[in-house]
Amino acid sequence: MLSSSQARLLEGRVAIVTGSSQGIGKAIAIGLAQAGATVLVTGTNPGRTKSVAEEVAQLTGQETDYFIGDLSKDENVTAMVEKVIHKWDKIDILVNNAGGGVILPFLEQTPETLKTTIDRNLWTMLWSCYRVLPYMVKQNYGRIINIGADSVRNGLWDHAAYNAAKGGVHAIVSGLGREFAKNNITANVIAPPAVEGELLDEIRKRDSELVDRYINIIPKGRGAYPEEVADAVVFLASDHATFITGQVISVNGGSTMQ
Repeated sequence: MLSSSQARLLEGRVAIVTGSSQGIGKAIAIGLAQAGATVLVTGTNPGRTKSVAEEVAQLTGQETDYFIGDLSKDENVTAMVEKVIHKWDKIDILVNNAGGGVILPFLEQTPETLKTTIDRNLWTMLWSCYRVLPYMVKQNYGRIINIGADSVRNGLWDHAAYNAAKGGVHAIVSGLGREFAKNNITANVIAPPAVEGELLDEIRKRDSELVDRYINIIPKGRGAYPEEVADAVVFLASDHATFITGQVISVNGGSTMQ
């Protein structure tokens, strides 16, 4: 939950949060709306995506809308962006949260699971940046926030393929941050460890010992809460973070340290 000092930080801003029909993305959509932003919720499940958009509006009093589609496909991203521009005339904040890799030992991956992991995590982000940035350049303002993964740094078990995708999600911000600084656009990554919620619970049901290993490397002794990630997104999206760009910021309970 946002503190009173964070409320209305984003008054008048328009945000897209990809992959926001559940988990971290849903928490981010709520957090941005609580801070005053108008939010587009996206997902691939029509009923759930529409329901979350309505829930965000009811909880926060902010205007919301939703888009349903596979954002690894350029035509869907183009349609998403056009919907936002048609309705709200601008895009101030892009949160690239869509993801969901297939977590398996590397040699148990198949060509299909490898492609799925890259599509869901890397192509969704690339197409979204590519289609949103022209509008941010035109308005001379923008905040791009990618949701990465602490596993890129700590080499978490069964995450090699996932890290190949998330490594690109991390790496792009140094280039975007430098290239678009002159346009008052920042680009950063927030990298969480294991995050408490439905997805971690699914892995826990399949292999509780593996999840214990994930948690045991976090000195805080638990996974991140979605709201903790959302609070960091709100900060980077706000004018308190105007001089932060090209950075990977770990919100990880100490699982890796510098």
